[in-house]
Amino acid sequence: MENIILVIHLILAVCLIGVVLLQRSEGGGLGMGGGGGGGVMTGRQAATALGKLTWFFAVAFLATSITLTVIAAQNSSNSSLLDELGGLPPATEGDAGDSSLPPVETMLPPIDGDSPALPPVE
Repeated sequence: MENIILVIHLILAVCLIGVVLLQRSEGGGLGMGGGGGGGVMTGRQAATALGKLTWFFAVAFLATSITLTVIAAQNSSNSSLLDELGGLPPATEGDAGDSSLPPVETMLPPIDGDSPALPPVE
């Protein structure tokens, strides 16, 4: 079910992008001309078919977005990632970390008096 809604969601996204790009510019967008008329403060324009189609795709896109969010929340509430991976290995007492690492004392640079610790010259 989730895959079907996701495919519909992607198709709606592509259609919404296409319909928005097909519409005529109102002018003033990014300072570029191309639209006629008095600008933003003109009278109410008649709703075109592309405008109605844009609203339809936008509402459908938001509906599928909310539906996918609800489905993902329901799926994630049942189990955690650690349950799916099998959990962490049990820690033994006195085990401070990965035994393949050398002890901390050997990883520190040697200290010679009051001089600052510098990386070795290669």
